[in-house]
Amino acid sequence: MESIGNSAESVAQAFVRAINRQDADRLAALMSRTHRFIDSLGRVIEGREKMREGWAAYFRMVPDYSVAIEEIYPGEPVVVMLGMATGTYSRDGKLHPENRWQTQVAIRALVEDGLIAEWRVYADNEPIRTVMASGK
Repeated sequence: MESIGNSAESVAQAFVRAINRQDADRLAALMSRTHRFIDSLGRVIEGREKMREGWAAYFRMVPDYSVAIEEIYPGEPVVVMLGMATGTYSRDGKLHPENRWQTQVAIRALVEDGLIAEWRVYADNEPIRTVMASGK
């Protein structure tokens, strides 16, 4: 397991690295027991185990999902990160180039006791919705 510092910034960056490795178990290890995920539509999912399952399902749907952070605004206990989310939507486990999408993303991470207590994502999900609706 990687060694991370205790600052909110280092914990948030470790979370992004786990996302980029599609490692739902590592993500869960970095979440508080009462972790809250809030998507760009304001939907809330609460609980570490629900989110472990949620990330694992998302990685099956978008096996190469990644987040490239371009700017970080560190603070304690909140970190804001701006960047680009990309991936390839997959119905069959295969990566078809025509199903690749990307969108700008802003993330607000609340870190408590060295764990991600809340992960809030602001992104336009229309690019992946368009690919999903294409039926490819």
